[in-house]
Parts: sequence; C-alpha cells; structure tokens
Amino acid sequence: MKKFLNLLDHVALGLSVLLFAFGTCTSASAADKGTADEAVAMVKKAGDFLKKNGKEKAFAEFNNPNGGFVDRDLYIYVFMANGDGVELANGGNARLVGKNVLEMKDADGQYLVKNILAVANNKAGHAWLEYKWVNPITKTVDRKKAYVEKFGDVLIGCGIYE
Repeated sequence: MKKFLNLLDHVALGLSVLLFAFGTCTSASAADKGTADEAVAMVKKAGDFLKKNGKEKAFAEFNNPNGGFVDRDLYIYVFMANGDGVELANGGNARLVGKNVLEMKDADGQYLVKNILAVANNKAGHAWLEYKWVNPITKTVDRKKAYVEKFGDVLIGCGIYE
C-alpha cells in the first residue's frame, strides 16, 4: 500500500509540473504577440526612418530580419502607392520581396494586396484591415489585423495576429 501511495505522489507531482509548464507556455505565447498600439508605433517609426534615410536604406532595414523593424510577430511590409503590387519590403517573409503579389489572396480568398492598396490610398491615408495570413511564429494561418499608412508614395504596413 505504501508503494502505491508513493507512486500516486509521483504521478501527482508529475501532473503538477506538466500543468505548470503548460500554463507558463500559454502565458509566454501571449507575451510573444504584438499589440495594435505596437503595430501602429512600428509603422510610424518606419515612416520616420523612411523620411530620414530614403527608400533604398529604409527598405533594406525593413527587410532585415534582425533589424529594428521586426519584433516577435510584428514586422514591416511595404508597397508603392502606385498600385503595381510589387512588394518592396517584408521583414516576415523575404521570399515575397521584389515579387508582384497584386493578385495574392488570403486563406478566405480575399484579395490581400488590392485591399491594402485600397485602404491605404483612402482619403485619410491610413486604415486597419483584416485578413488571414501565416503567423511567422506559430506557422499557422491566423486572423490578422493590419495597420497600413501612406508616407508620400510608399505604403507601410504592420499587423497583429489574433
């Protein structure tokens, strides 16, 4: 009987450790997500960097995965406001840079870049939009809310994953 109780103690301890670890992982993943305020701040920071340093230097920095414009699941992406659909920067997926992605659709079949161009070229010059996209941290398709703002002839965006 004593051995059985000893075994139960070990099982209970093991379950407690697993539950604690699961709780810690859940909390850590929430901490790894950017917020809406952080996304807007990153876009504003990127716009200031663009104004001070010019397009060539800015786009190179926005594309740098270890630079100042990638933070957890937040990253900058860039299009020209002319509507050509060529992605000029993407800190979350370098394979898209230089490609015409105008006809790209999200997981629900929505035109992603066309919608980005439409909202960023509105009268206000900035807007939020929603779509489904691959989260660079989890590698799953998640709902994403993105803030896009126009700086001269450049559209800069950054989004949060939900």
